[in-house]
Amino acid sequence: MEITITDIAAKKIEEKTGEQKGFLKLKYDTEGCGCVVSGVTALWLVNEIDEDDRAIETTIGSIYVEKSKEVFLNENLKIDFSSSSNSFQLKSPNEILNPRMSFVNKIN
Repeated sequence: MEITITDIAAKKIEEKTGEQKGFLKLKYDTEGCGCVVSGVTALWLVNEIDEDDRAIETTIGSIYVEKSKEVFLNENLKIDFSSSSNSFQLKSPNEILNPRMSFVNKIN
């Protein structure tokens, strides 16, 4: 799996994390979605990684993805930021997977 971070997304991630130490996860969240195939992607800042997490190297450091949820994600992903919607976006070469991807600080 490859994850590319655009310059504007990297800047926004830096603004949101600030001086906090933690791990950035691309979370496939199924909470409240009904079933595992109806998940929503989000960026989470967490205190610790889980045993099931795999590090994907990016230009801003590692982003962690749950190995068991990789099947729901494309092999090539891009994390971008839309100024017009003030939100992150998850894209693949063929589609926008999440046009309004949230950033959740789980450390606070």
